Amino acid sequence: MNNIEQMLSLKTWAVIGANNNKEKFGCKIFQFLLKQGEYTVFPVNPGLSEVLGEKCYTSLSELPQKPDVVNLVVPPRVGEQIIRECAELGIKNVWFQPGTDSEAVVSLARELELTVVQACVMVESRNRS
Repeated sequence: MNNIEQMLSLKTWAVIGANNNKEKFGCKIFQFLLKQGEYTVFPVNPGLSEVLGEKCYTSLSELPQKPDVVNLVVPPRVGEQIIRECAELGIKNVWFQPGTDSEAVVSLARELELTVVQACVMVESRNRS
């Protein structure tokens, strides 16, 4: 089982950068994972109190349970701090959406011994169903 298949089999996800703008990927990905019906999905965005009617959290440490996978839908400069928080909280799996994965932030994730996927979760899910 490769990293993509392994992460897709895990059931608790956090979407960093989730939002209510249906034109943006933070909304599309959060909504997509919710609609799959097999995942518990937490939106994380310090600027919002809810996303699509779900309580939104300001940080990973605020979540009611530790996610198995953190999906990043934020610019690489924000991602570095998220990667460090993942390592501190013992979250091992990070999924970088296209455009969120600078060389520096991916290198940091690997240095911190996190498992990394760089792909679109919507595309990869559809490829496997």
